[in-house]
This record gives sequence, structure tokens and C-alpha cells, in this order.
Amino acid sequence: MADDAVSTRTETAALRDALAAEHTAVWGYGVVGAALPPDARGPAGVSEAAHRDVRDTVVALLDGRKADPVPAKAASALLFPVLSAIDAARLAVVLEDGVAAAWVTVLGRAADRDVRQLAVDTLSAAEQRAVVWRAAAGQTPVTSAFPGLPAQ
Repeated sequence: MADDAVSTRTETAALRDALAAEHTAVWGYGVVGAALPPDARGPAGVSEAAHRDVRDTVVALLDGRKADPVPAKAASALLFPVLSAIDAARLAVVLEDGVAAAWVTVLGRAADRDVRQLAVDTLSAAEQRAVVWRAAAGQTPVTSAFPGLPAQ
């Protein structure tokens, strides 16, 4: 029984970290969209909506566990100025890579089958979006063999 409690606590802590990454992505896509020309904002809006959906799913999971969800920050510090469409695409890559790293941790700590499936699905979706943004930023390679893991 104690091992189950530890697994659940560990999984819940990882979900809280993933929620924080999703909050950052939702906020960050506002910056991405603002730096893009109006006719090119569609993918940023779709990405933001996807992160909002995952965020809401994680909040519901945590509520179901009687675990306090991590609140969203009012703002996050940008790693670099976002002054062009290329900068916006680079920021989107950073956001997706951050989300992927958080979901890899969830996957490694997941005790529940549904949580593992959510982690796999979310990690896959993050990498698919990152591929598009890497291409837009002119980054190569556009794919990551092991999304969410540190580069070696």
C-alpha cells in the first residue's frame, strides 16, 4: 500500500510540473501570435488551444485527486526578444520542448494507465507541433529522435 501512495504522490507531482509547463505554453503562444503577421497566426492559435485543452484536463485530474493545481504565473521571462516571425517560431519550439520534457517526466513516473496514455499522446502532439515550428524557424533537424529528453 505504501508503494502505491508513493507512486500516486510521485505521479501527482509530475502532473503538477506538467501543468506548470502547459501554463507557460498557453502564455507563450500569446507572445508567438503577437509576433506573427495576422494572416500567419492560425498555427499559434491552434497550438495555444491544444495547450489549453491539456491544461484543463490536468486541472481536472488534479482536482479529482484533491491535489491543488499549480496556478498560472502572470507572465514568464522570455529567453530572447521576440521581434519577428522567426523569433516567434523559435519561441514556439522552446515552448513545445519544455512541454515535452515535462511530459517525459510524467511518463516516467506514471502509475495510472490513463495518465501514461495522456503523457504519450501529449508528448507526441508536442513533437508534431515542434516539427512545424522548427521548420518555420529554419532549424535542422526538424525532428527529435527522443522528444523531451536532453540533447546528447
